[in-house]
Amino acid sequence: MGVVAMCREVVSSFDAFVQRALPIGILALSLVSVPVLVFQPEGLPRMRALKTELESVTAENAEVRRDIAKLRVEVKELRENPAAVERIARDQLGLVRKSEVVFQFRPMK
Repeated sequence: MGVVAMCREVVSSFDAFVQRALPIGILALSLVSVPVLVFQPEGLPRMRALKTELESVTAENAEVRRDIAKLRVEVKELRENPAAVERIARDQLGLVRKSEVVFQFRPMK
């Protein structure tokens, strides 16, 4: 057997080894690395924390939108309705007309 034949045989057996071992090696590497990547702090736990934060922020945004809608209605009412302005002046600022008399009662002990 010549040197060239021996080299071909070695290359052929190496190719057969690579064809069998490479998929097994990739599978083994995947079986080890995927769980490590998923369960490390930047993996699945981080995704769950971000999902919880997203739900919280979405709920907060909905609440703020409701508050904005209420305030827009109140602003429109204050611009268009003088009685609404008077109500705010009386309720929040404690103002009265000059012709009105205010009675203040102390709480009973």
